[in-house]
Amino acid sequence: MSKDILLSQDGYDKVKLELEQLRGPERQRIADNLREAKSHGDLRENAMYHEAKLNQTRLEARIAELERTIQMAKIVDRAHIQEDTAHLGSKVTLLDLEWSDEFTITLVGDFEADPANDLISITSPLGREVVEKKEGDEIEVEAPAGTQRYRIVAVS
Repeated sequence: MSKDILLSQDGYDKVKLELEQLRGPERQRIADNLREAKSHGDLRENAMYHEAKLNQTRLEARIAELERTIQMAKIVDRAHIQEDTAHLGSKVTLLDLEWSDEFTITLVGDFEADPANDLISITSPLGREVVEKKEGDEIEVEAPAGTQRYRIVAVS
């Protein structure tokens, strides 16, 4: 059973760009490293060869993952979504009600998620609570440190 991978248009474009890079220059670089390592002789004791083969395996696995992602991707079109409601692709400014700290997140699909860069998956605890909310709404998120309370300051 296939499960759609939700992506914004920007996220889809990034996946396609990475795939092109890996299929082209990166695959060629690893092939060159492999050829050079083979030229050093006995492959059983050739650490450079074993490292090149490992890198080739990792590269091919990443390419396969990106190909599956593109095949199963569902691009969410924001044109049919209310502007004032948080959905995939929205930038949402939140106010932490306990610490009076304001920060902005971008709601993305699982594949694009990168919390360190404020890209929050819509399936994460915070993402699930923010989706379909509007400016002024208050939300509560269960976290390991306890319940966190936020107010939505802006949605764009």
